[in-house]
Amino acid sequence: MPPPLVDPVTGALIEIVLNELLGVVKIIASSKTWGKELKEKLESLKPTIEQISTNVSDTSPDSGNLFRDFRVDLEEGIRVVKILEKVRSFDIFRRYRYGKKIRKFQGKLSDFLSRVPLKIALDVQKLDADLRVYFQRFEIEIKSAIAGITTDPIYNTVMLQQINTIQVCQTSSTDTMHESTAAQQAIICASQVPVMPKFVVGLDSRIKDVKQILLQNDVNVVGVAGMGGSGKTTLAAALCNDTEVKDFFQNNIIFITVSLLDNVNGPSEILEVMWDKLIKRPQRPKFRSIEDAHNQLNEQLKSRTEQPTLVVLDDVWFTSNLESLLFETKGYKTLITTRQDSTIQITDSTRHLYKVEMLDEANALSLFCFWAFGQTSIPTTAKKNVVKEVAAECKGLPLALKVIGSCLNGEPQPVWQSAKEKLSRAQHISESHRDELLKRLEMSIDILDDVQKQCFLDLGAFPEGRKLSVDSLLDIWVYVRGMDWEDAFVVLFELAKRNLINLIGNPGSGAMEYSCASELSFSQHDVMRDLAVHVANKESIDNRKRLFMPRKEDNIPKEWLTLTNQVSGAQFLSFHTGAMQDHDWPEIHFPEVEALALIFSAGQYCLPTFLQTMPKLKVLILYNYSSQRATLSGLPSFPSPVQIRSVLLNKLYVPPLYDNCRSWERLEKLYVCLCEGLENITLLDKEVQALNFPNIKEINIDHCSDLRELPSNLCNLTSLQILSVTNCHLIQKLPENLGMLRSLRVLRLSTCPILSRLPPSICTLGKLEYLDISLCGYLKEVPSKFDQLSNLETLDMRECPRLKKLHKVKLKSLKRVIISDPAMEGEWLSIPDLVVNVVVERFSLDWLDE
Repeated sequence: MPPPLVDPVTGALIEIVLNELLGVVKIIASSKTWGKELKEKLESLKPTIEQISTNVSDTSPDSGNLFRDFRVDLEEGIRVVKILEKVRSFDIFRRYRYGKKIRKFQGKLSDFLSRVPLKIALDVQKLDADLRVYFQRFEIEIKSAIAGITTDPIYNTVMLQQINTIQVCQTSSTDTMHESTAAQQAIICASQVPVMPKFVVGLDSRIKDVKQILLQNDVNVVGVAGMGGSGKTTLAAALCNDTEVKDFFQNNIIFITVSLLDNVNGPSEILEVMWDKLIKRPQRPKFRSIEDAHNQLNEQLKSRTEQPTLVVLDDVWFTSNLESLLFETKGYKTLITTRQDSTIQITDSTRHLYKVEMLDEANALSLFCFWAFGQTSIPTTAKKNVVKEVAAECKGLPLALKVIGSCLNGEPQPVWQSAKEKLSRAQHISESHRDELLKRLEMSIDILDDVQKQCFLDLGAFPEGRKLSVDSLLDIWVYVRGMDWEDAFVVLFELAKRNLINLIGNPGSGAMEYSCASELSFSQHDVMRDLAVHVANKESIDNRKRLFMPRKEDNIPKEWLTLTNQVSGAQFLSFHTGAMQDHDWPEIHFPEVEALALIFSAGQYCLPTFLQTMPKLKVLILYNYSSQRATLSGLPSFPSPVQIRSVLLNKLYVPPLYDNCRSWERLEKLYVCLCEGLENITLLDKEVQALNFPNIKEINIDHCSDLRELPSNLCNLTSLQILSVTNCHLIQKLPENLGMLRSLRVLRLSTCPILSRLPPSICTLGKLEYLDISLCGYLKEVPSKFDQLSNLETLDMRECPRLKKLHKVKLKSLKRVIISDPAMEGEWLSIPDLVVNVVVERFSLDWLDE
């Protein structure tokens, strides 16, 4: 329908506005100091837009509404520009976040321009083209900056200081690849020496002192005690990497993070890990009890040839049964880190306790300056006395120095002054004043904006120390907090920059550029998690929007039981327990809950009945971290219509869920990790409505050991944009009708070692931008019409030794290829404008034999 005609006066006003808007585009696209100019330009347009909407309303209500709505958009554009104007050039993540909002304004501007009277002499297409060029430049600049982030904090201080790199436990040798068991996967993170920080202070003297004790012939047990965040784990990791220590123990060093293992039934699982690591036999005997496990292990240690061995038990919280983890055979020593001096009983001269003291003034200031300024001294541009006073208020606690320093990085002087005053009101930091420590650290979130603060508080739902996928966290921020995915992703990096969260990722992957964060994980220091819970719990339990269990417990917290037979207004609910039966759950109604996390360690788990009274539930997390897959019972009938948008299933036996999820028509994200019961999933092809997810956008299947084939019905999900099937060692082929996924943008097939071919229909995926076939060792060739992938931009083919001639395929849209063989780099460089990333092979399965 053509737009209505307007009177000459109004038409003239419209032409003035449009020409002014063209000026807006020019300001955005060309000026280096565009913030102030853009704000003034937009402000000047407000009265004219108001006059036009009034004039036009009398003759054409629709046009009047058009201008009136655009005036609202204009107000929002001005607000965002004012914020972006204050963002410093080096604060890359905030620039990206608010730059995205400017782009939204650009979209609304383009829509407005396309609907105004056509008789106005203005080249709207040229305007849109100018806008697109600018924002393409903007995104390239930001992506380039993000891509330049390294794992070295020296370079990350200004941008991102806490994204670490871990070795993914994979290999390209399909002949030697063996499937890992659930127990092995459960202990992998708990039995690795933590990565050392790139910058530490005051460590040399501590290492020297502990070595002097540890290497004495008559010492069997050394305890390292100190408050949370004092550097106990860093000290233990440094000792494991010390040349003298490694030579003394002939590299027989075992590191176990005790707090990451399931200790509901005492240290039985820890003893199993110790047996596997120390005895190294194919089969472990079945232990009747903790005492039996200790006795059998003790006999084995006594009978073996004298072999110096160091076992590090990190982050020990319990005192009962600790003695069952200690052995006094010749050459065997145990190092224990703990917060409580009383954890270790000093019975004789064979046991010693080393107390980790706070950093001295010089080292504390050096560490603080590193995180606050990216250098180890106070810069000349900073107020020396204020910096010293703020650093001094951290009382020498490394965690406080790191977090508070990071949070003040790049902040103006008034923020520093406010931080100094808030810190000065806190009491002395000590373990007996834990609340005062949290109050001191609370300053680090006071300077966050409202959105960042709410996102940080959500972290309290997840247990500390565990490596968790960021997928569900981002989904909570998207579906519950109402954020765009890009905004949520940027906030994640902002929190990491401030050391409020630790990110772990694969630097070789480019999937994150395509709104896929499946290779990115996060973890939290327990003190930072305590801070999130502490702040969230300030309100009375009746008024809390978040109900999070502070620690894993066998039962529901007594405080929560006061809500029995009542209605709670909580929006985000998180339980952390062992096995649960139906009678263990309280009768509480949660009609406002939009996110539910059930985190547990059990082989059998009964879901709560109150799931049936959650009509607003959007994000559901079922996360089991025991050494065995859990079978669920008590599966509810969800209230209709089901609002669930995102579901994460971890280490479950999934068939019982089939019937319950059939009605989840609004489901958009599904993550299935370390699950079993998928060997017969192709039977779903015999059921017409088996996979009725008309709005699904992303499916991620990872480390599912019995998955052999995907159901063909999966390809009927035409809204699917991201499909990840990774680390599934038995999958041999993909559905022949894969090309039916016409919306697919990202396809990840990494580490499917016996996948031998790609279906020809993959060549019809016209929207596919990212393809990951890394570590698919049996893949010899791609379909003959592979060059028809007209939108493919990134190809990850690391460690695909049998794919030799792929560089000869003419992929006109290809911008980046990731390989692992440096000898192949020259062949790919023959393609103009192609970026070739060579990622050195870094995958192994050595941990399976440890």
